[in-house]
Amino acid sequence: MRAHHPQTASFQDLRDYVYQTLCHHEMLEVGVFPMSVKILRRKSAPCGIYFCLHGPRSVKFTAIWDSDRNTVLFYGAGGERFMKMQLAAAPAIDAITA
Repeated sequence: MRAHHPQTASFQDLRDYVYQTLCHHEMLEVGVFPMSVKILRRKSAPCGIYFCLHGPRSVKFTAIWDSDRNTVLFYGAGGERFMKMQLAAAPAIDAITA
């Protein structure tokens, strides 16, 4: 598992980083498959983001950004975690949910 610190100053930077990482790991062409995003909440307060890349043949690859720890956890199609990434800077979750 890699653990470098990518720069993600905005939500779009974070989304692009997650998308490219999932595509690279699964050997998918960037820009071909859609990705959905859902805000995660704990006691009605936003606490992270769930990313789901919808790959070929209805296969799904996911990542979760934990805003409290500022880490992204990446998961393969079988649900196994293949990488944990600590981010250098986090986008403001309030700006994302607004």
